[in-house]
Amino acid sequence: MSGEAVKIRLFLEQPLGAGQGLDLSRDHAHYLFNVMRLGPGAAIAVFNGHDGAWLAEVVEAGKRGGRLQCQHQITPQRDPPDLWLIFAPIKKARTDFIVEKAAEMGAARILPVQTEFTNSDRIRQDRLQAHAVEAAEQCGGTFVPVVEDLQPLSRLLAAWPEGRALIWADEGLAETAAPAPMPPAPAALLIGPEGGFSPSERARLRALPMVHPISLGPRILRADTAAVAALTLWQSTAGDWA
Repeated sequence: MSGEAVKIRLFLEQPLGAGQGLDLSRDHAHYLFNVMRLGPGAAIAVFNGHDGAWLAEVVEAGKRGGRLQCQHQITPQRDPPDLWLIFAPIKKARTDFIVEKAAEMGAARILPVQTEFTNSDRIRQDRLQAHAVEAAEQCGGTFVPVVEDLQPLSRLLAAWPEGRALIWADEGLAETAAPAPMPPAPAALLIGPEGGFSPSERARLRALPMVHPISLGPRILRADTAAVAALTLWQSTAGDWA
């Protein structure tokens, strides 16, 4: 079966290679055999984030588990540019949206941060990571970005790695219609909370040498819209869409 004919894609944290056997968890078995009604001989695509996508055949199907066997690689590994997305969590569904779109659009790492005006003081990191996996499965990607646990923005800035540009989507520049040129990778995009950054946070950001404030156009965007807009601008000018 050709790779184009395979509609089901599954992320598995196991080594992949020709003839490699793959044991399925109970959840994966339930999805493949109860929900999707697959049986022995069916073909799916599998990937692990490192070895590209592989055609795999169902060799055992059970209610509590199952087994696949790798056949051949159908897509080489495609890693995204070294771009981080940093954002302040908002309402649950909209935070889910940001993580899903960041995974689809090629963020290499996703970092939720706590700011002075952040609406949420905790996240479910495991749930957000699962959303990133599902987005990669659905969009045909071979890479799954790591979703970090929530941390204070001040801590992240204090340990900022040398040589990485920080591109700040500054709502204070909303009347500047044209965005500034985007620094290349390694880089990070910073999206603020719904209430914006506090005066002290804005002052600190503007004082840091690695920070590049940009405008996202003449209107102030919602945080989830701003994340997609910033990712689009960077990917289309400095990333792997250019």
